[in-house]
Amino acid sequence: MPETTENPAPEADAKPAEAAPPAAPAAPVKEMRSVVLTGFGGVKMMKVQQKPEASAGDGEVLIRVKACGMSFPDLMVRQGVIDHPPKTPIIMGFECAGVVEVVGANVTDFVVGDRVMAFSDYKAWSELVAVSTNYVYKIGDNMNFHDAAALLMNYVVAYSLLFDLAGVREGQSVLAHSLGGGVGHAIVQLANTVPNVTIFGTASSHKHEAIKSNGNVAHLFDHNADYTQAIRKESSDGVDIVLDCLCGDDTNKGIALLKPMGKYILFGSSNIVTGETKSIISFAKSWWQVDKVNPLKLYDDNKVIGGFQLRRLLFRQGHHEYVRSVVTRVLDLYNQGKLKLTIDSVWAFEDVGEAMQKLCDRKNVGKIILDPTAEPTPKSPEKKAAEAAESASAGEEKKEAVANGE
Repeated sequence: MPETTENPAPEADAKPAEAAPPAAPAAPVKEMRSVVLTGFGGVKMMKVQQKPEASAGDGEVLIRVKACGMSFPDLMVRQGVIDHPPKTPIIMGFECAGVVEVVGANVTDFVVGDRVMAFSDYKAWSELVAVSTNYVYKIGDNMNFHDAAALLMNYVVAYSLLFDLAGVREGQSVLAHSLGGGVGHAIVQLANTVPNVTIFGTASSHKHEAIKSNGNVAHLFDHNADYTQAIRKESSDGVDIVLDCLCGDDTNKGIALLKPMGKYILFGSSNIVTGETKSIISFAKSWWQVDKVNPLKLYDDNKVIGGFQLRRLLFRQGHHEYVRSVVTRVLDLYNQGKLKLTIDSVWAFEDVGEAMQKLCDRKNVGKIILDPTAEPTPKSPEKKAAEAAESASAGEEKKEAVANGE
């Protein structure tokens, strides 16, 4: 018979296999406070939420944000009327100032602790933001963070319009709208650096005194008045340069006011915004009211029409070196004491709705700043009750949606 091998009986004192040690608990995800746009609409669509902390990637620096700038493009993003609106939810904001906290790989021109201001393609309204060094600029100890956030977008836009596109020269005349806003203040101050430039401007009547204290404005009109006739009375042949942030019928008026060899430049379309939420009628009117441009008529009239959109130039068309050169020139003027930054107000993240409503109502004079370290305004009992009721209503709607399988 073939031999058979039997398995030996296990020894009585054999030890059982040891169980694997339990996995270490995952490290908690670090979070940061951010202003998040949850959907397009009114101010209630902006929420302060906790988000995972940003981290610096290749060629980026991580900035601890000390101040954020608010401008009309932010309002247009909230309403969904900006060109190429983003997918929501998204952290809002295009500009900020702060301190470099982390330096990413292959970054050689910044170190931890550098004081900077930066453009960001959204995500700037947060306690931390990671930004490519292409869009980051060092600031000196003589500039505080609120001033840096007030300077960056407004003065880069104004400088590009006046000097690089319009080519303003001594003795010329400029018409600019919305002089009470941040870009308007910047246009006045930069134009005042050129001898004998005559500034015509429009703004709400209650802003006129503050505008005149900001710089030398020869003629200031309420926008609702017939400013074209008023300008013709002062200068029968019109103006050399028109800088228009309104669009709509103001475009036609601006082109008509140009002298021969004059230049009209559109850099905004704030006439689109007429209320808290998107208005299809205002959106349509802003474009339908603009007459068709006939190149042959421009040729005959010796007029130039152009446009300027900073965010597209910077983030889509890749002209970050040009923008850096403008920032350098603006900072030189600031360091020479030729620029006086005007900040309308500073708000906590939690008060972003009130801040943006002020911008929407055109009540600001100068720049509106968000400060992530600022204390929010205490809420009245009535406002607390209203928010609690709104939160409860939202909770019930969510439960109903879940019950319905939505």
